[in-house]
Amino acid sequence: MEKIPEQRSANLIKVVLFGPESTGKTTLSKLLARHYNTVWVREFARNYLQNKWNNTRETCEHSDLIPIAIGQMKLENDLSKKADKVLICDTDLLETKVYSEEYYGGFVDPELNKSALKNQYNLYLLTYIDTPWEEDDLRDRPEQRQEMFDAFEKALIKYNRPFITLKGSVKNRLDKSVEAIDQLLKNYKDLDTFSKK
Repeated sequence: MEKIPEQRSANLIKVVLFGPESTGKTTLSKLLARHYNTVWVREFARNYLQNKWNNTRETCEHSDLIPIAIGQMKLENDLSKKADKVLICDTDLLETKVYSEEYYGGFVDPELNKSALKNQYNLYLLTYIDTPWEEDDLRDRPEQRQEMFDAFEKALIKYNRPFITLKGSVKNRLDKSVEAIDQLLKNYKDLDTFSKK
């Protein structure tokens, strides 16, 4: 069975959009990538699960999480070769871990758990739930948005991840994100000496 790939070492600042469904992560990922003239790593699970739904009318099952994690890390590793100073990630494996815990009674596959905790990023942008809920084939639990947000926030605190919380309009979120990322870039002017695994 295929294993989850190791996170590629790269001289980049890696930023993750993190939070519940329908909180503007993809919109902000695209805007940040455009702002920094770099690439963004889309959420592999979205296409994977949409294809599954289109073909079988079945939703995500626990057995889907390892293939999703494999696909996500392949995308991230591939695009990290093409990024310019900053890599914007629409999600990461810690997010997949949180979903596993919330949807499957606290259970997380040991391989997913190990990779989620080992992978490192410079900044998490935690997106708050003050955005309109946009329904689609895959999204569910609109009535549990606060509980899901709390679960994501607790994970970042528990695992000591660097994060800021984004609220308000798209412009407010973008401005706050740019300010935080610019500070990271200022702190790491010589990216050749800066490497995250």
